Amino acid sequence: MPKPFDESHAASYDAQFAALAPFRDALHLVTRIALDALPADARILCAGAGTGAELLYLAAAFPGWRFTAVDTSEPMLRRCRARAEAAGVADRCQFHVGTVGDLPGAAGDHDGATALLVSQFLVDRAARQAFFRAIANRLRPGAPLVVADLAAPSLSGGLAALWGRAWLHAGVPAEQVARMPETFAEQVAVLPPDEVAALVAAGGFDAPLRCFQSVLIHGWVARRSDGP
Repeated sequence: MPKPFDESHAASYDAQFAALAPFRDALHLVTRIALDALPADARILCAGAGTGAELLYLAAAFPGWRFTAVDTSEPMLRRCRARAEAAGVADRCQFHVGTVGDLPGAAGDHDGATALLVSQFLVDRAARQAFFRAIANRLRPGAPLVVADLAAPSLSGGLAALWGRAWLHAGVPAEQVARMPETFAEQVAVLPPDEVAALVAAGGFDAPLRCFQSVLIHGWVARRSDGP
């Protein structure tokens, strides 16, 4: 099995989700709405930026915003940079291979953040909470975070079945779809939505507001708490 988010994965990542693009587009629209009250010169942290989908969307919508794109996968972030250069927005971007925790800079130096379909890959709950804590540390008090992750009460319920049918629609082989519950159990922490929200809050945010759902994809907006 190829290493997750390696060179081949980065090259095929965007095409892989093309058939399910309406899910992505709806999430990006909600993200824009949740962040659109930020200043015209806001600095946005994209935690787990991947190939840059939300960065490019937000950069086009808000021409004065600056972005910090962080990802642990160098191939994914390299593609993000290339796409930003092609779109003419790379001069507004900083690219960091690594984690938010080792990102150079100061606490509270961002006005908002996104973490879309990222924390679900942290199967250890303490590591997942620490991920949100690191984001909170880089936000000014009251700054918004838009977070989305796969979530469900059960991997054997109706939502999981619909999710499998969505991937069949996207052209994924049936045998691969049939293995998804097993893959999730090993590699993706699909928790009940309330548990995901609790992890966000424990990371230094006020109670998250559920603002999005598309089958298994759940989204919240949360604000950096005033406390330490």
